[in-house]
Amino acid sequence: MRSAIASTMTADVVDAVGGFAGMIDASALRNYRRPLLATSTDGVGTKIAIAQAMGVHHTIGQDLVGMVVDDIAVVGARPLLMTDYIACGRVIPERIADIVRGVALACEYVKVPLLGGETAEHPGVMEPDDYDIAGAATGVVEADAVLGAQRVQEGDVIVAMAASGLHSNGYSLVRRIVADAGWKLDKEVPEFGRTLGEELLEPTRLYSPLCLDLAARGDVHAFSHVTGGGLAANLARVIPVSLQAHIDRGEVEVPAVYRVLCELGSVDWRDAEDTWNLGIGMVAVLPAHDVETVTTVCREYDCEAWPVGSITSASAEGAVDGSTGTGARLISGTKGVAGGSVLLHGAYR
Repeated sequence: MRSAIASTMTADVVDAVGGFAGMIDASALRNYRRPLLATSTDGVGTKIAIAQAMGVHHTIGQDLVGMVVDDIAVVGARPLLMTDYIACGRVIPERIADIVRGVALACEYVKVPLLGGETAEHPGVMEPDDYDIAGAATGVVEADAVLGAQRVQEGDVIVAMAASGLHSNGYSLVRRIVADAGWKLDKEVPEFGRTLGEELLEPTRLYSPLCLDLAARGDVHAFSHVTGGGLAANLARVIPVSLQAHIDRGEVEVPAVYRVLCELGSVDWRDAEDTWNLGIGMVAVLPAHDVETVTTVCREYDCEAWPVGSITSASAEGAVDGSTGTGARLISGTKGVAGGSVLLHGAYR
């Protein structure tokens, strides 16, 4: 664990005597005209129960890093530091080491130091083999380079970036479906080409380096990290009030894991698209002339990317049920954000 954490340290990290606080040298911020600090905190939800049931603890850390570091990348922020927190019923050193090693390896990939952490033992509050993990990341972005709704324009194109799987959202529904069906995590599923547990534990794709590269090499107006609530609920957060995002479901080939779960649990497409990412983990909103740049850069990061829609003026068109996945749905006002709207239309492939 110690060597994995050490591999995340950057030249900006300052050794702290006593270890009560992690420190970085922030002198580089003097080169910014108006540096803004961005921060995000999150956990990995009930995916933790899958890791515990399988006794596989070294991958959940990547999910944690993806949840927080990719959130600050959405505004164009470069990560400066990350911290983590593990609560458990009983400290088992080898298990804690596996968890932290997974966090550290992901931090090394996204080039952010794992600057501090805490492991807390909660006997009598948590069962001996239970644990949960949370983390926070802080980054910096130049004020006039912040990405978001204020940059999005009519005529922009929406480019999807492929997810690696379920990422870390919707696992309460997943676990209910699997339990009701009586499926075991070691069940071989032909559609997955591996066991159910292996599919469900697939780590979250890390988009931060890709997004920051895209922002530097192209004219990206906004990103949206597709987490809890699905594509439309998260995309609506970066759409201006006067505009509307049109998403053609026909441009989305839904991966096998979602189709299997929908069939197994009799889940309709409305619930599915309100819960899971359905194969899209991040989207970029940008001018049409930059679409080729985005898809080219994504290929360099071994991430499939393709256009799925565009930005138009706001309309109330298509506000119908759409529970079959073929009707139009108009979604707005999600997650407390008074932004624009997203119109989903067509049928998934």
